[in-house]
Amino acid sequence: MAEQNHTSVAEFILEGLSDQAEMKAPLFALFLLIYTVTLLGNVGIIVVIRGDPRLHTSMYFFLGSLSIVDICFSSVIAPRTLVSFLSERKTISFVGCMGQAAFYIVFVTTECFLLAVMAYDRYVAICNPLLYSSVMTRRLCVWLLVGSYTGGVLTSIIQMTFIIRLPFCGSNVINHFFCDVPPLLALSCASTYINEMILFSLAGVIELSTISTILVSYTFISFAILRIRSAEGRQKAFSTCASHLTAVTMLYGTTIFMYLRPSSSYSLNTDKVVSVFYTVVIPMLNPLIYSLRNQEVKDALRRTAERITVRL
Repeated sequence: MAEQNHTSVAEFILEGLSDQAEMKAPLFALFLLIYTVTLLGNVGIIVVIRGDPRLHTSMYFFLGSLSIVDICFSSVIAPRTLVSFLSERKTISFVGCMGQAAFYIVFVTTECFLLAVMAYDRYVAICNPLLYSSVMTRRLCVWLLVGSYTGGVLTSIIQMTFIIRLPFCGSNVINHFFCDVPPLLALSCASTYINEMILFSLAGVIELSTISTILVSYTFISFAILRIRSAEGRQKAFSTCASHLTAVTMLYGTTIFMYLRPSSSYSLNTDKVVSVFYTVVIPMLNPLIYSLRNQEVKDALRRTAERITVRL
């Protein structure tokens, strides 16, 4: 009977951000602008890093990887949301919804692990500069990146294995603009206690382990910066960390609010606004933060622009 109920839902209806017809065109234009800037900014970061030999270090290897994750992260959400603004019937198939949720979990988790890896990279660079190149080898960087993606994939598999088994025999209207886990659980006609415990436990373990890595790394970094005698040296060390700390604060602040609280405190309307910020806005802001607050990236952008101008 449970299996029959489960398969009775062939599609879901996404309510979206607003049911007011006059808001569709402005929201479409806004999301299209944000998504375009996201693609251009992150692709630009990748091109600059690959084209400038001075940026062929582990720090920028991870920054380029972060840009790839941000492109994928945003692309899981934004295109489908843009289509919904133009369509009268905001439906998504059961398979499409589960796929969107699965890939969303993969990329948001991978980004958390990647930010922790970047904090460790900064720790080695600032606290052990003479050993930096011998410690952060290309091989280690690749393994750390693979480990970040592996953590994202495993988290998604565990979450989705339990979500797919839930029976959806009542309403198929998702009060959200994409297939996130909490609104999906709200539609199930069976107990979701186990799913909620898995969500809370996995989010807690991931947040605790990655935040601990970041905090420990930056504690040692802070002491190392204070020991630097020259103001210029302290400024340069701080500038390489400031952009990363900004990205960490934005992502972790919103994800902790979203997933590390009791289900009784969920407010889906509030969650929509918060979700827009970390699924669409943050991937757009990351390349701006890393380019505007990092002198090496700004210099590389200038050199790239000069080369393009000469060729033209």
